[in-house]
Amino acid sequence: MGERSISTDGPGRLFVIGTPIGNLGDLTQRALDTLAAVSLVAAEDTRLTRRLTSRFAPAPRLVSFHARNAARRLPELLAHLRGGGDLALVTDAGTPGVSDPGADLVAAWIAQGGRVVPVPGPSAVTAAISATGIAGPRWVFEGFLPRKGGERRERISAAAADGRGMVLFEAPDRLAATLADLAAACGADRPAAVCRELTKLHEEIVVAPIGELAERSASGGIAARGEIVIVLAATRSPAMAPGEAADELAVARAEVDRLVAGGIGRAEAARRVSRSSGLSRRRLYRA
Repeated sequence: MGERSISTDGPGRLFVIGTPIGNLGDLTQRALDTLAAVSLVAAEDTRLTRRLTSRFAPAPRLVSFHARNAARRLPELLAHLRGGGDLALVTDAGTPGVSDPGADLVAAWIAQGGRVVPVPGPSAVTAAISATGIAGPRWVFEGFLPRKGGERRERISAAAADGRGMVLFEAPDRLAATLADLAAACGADRPAAVCRELTKLHEEIVVAPIGELAERSASGGIAARGEIVIVLAATRSPAMAPGEAADELAVARAEVDRLVAGGIGRAEAARRVSRSSGLSRRRLYRA
């Protein structure tokens, strides 16, 4: 790409760049061109980012920017931008500003009148939503739950009461406990999904009632390895009128009957409709 892109007539631009969550083939050409053009890249882990930038000659300078050094590094990055240098912001995987300190840098630069340029790319959140089909049209991203204590219980209770779909991140060693806690709060029949190692060689996506997912995780049926996303299905909105709820149930019952007429067992038909509609199998059976 030749010389680095330096703004000489004003402040620099902050490029927020999405990078692969596993498969390097998901890096967009625009992201490659931008990384090759900027003078400085702020990366969560410079060792990982160097795999992407080492192909450029000359390679851009990398500086670390993560939760532990954000307060110290932020003034340096803002000074670079004010001085006219363009800056690329990347995280280890996915889109910056999602469960990392990238949002602080973006907000600080906007507050100073700076220009922020998004370079969209992969995201584990949208990948999980698109591959499971249960989040519904309205969903909320919860990130990582607190490990323990009252705040954890409050967040899980809110998830159980919220009619929207929900996406969470979780560490492998806490997966079984989190699924068990969610099943206890949300009901074992609530459809959910565990998405593990998205876009990677050992990608695994399991969609089932959350009680079943909890049991499988506890018994080792779902490997406690890699990057994990949990999706909770959308449920009927508490604000739905009684007539609307009855219509929703009637449509679901008709779909079960259609599947059964096509040769699918009633239990399997109910499971499929429960997963796609957000209605519990227990409600379908009672109906």
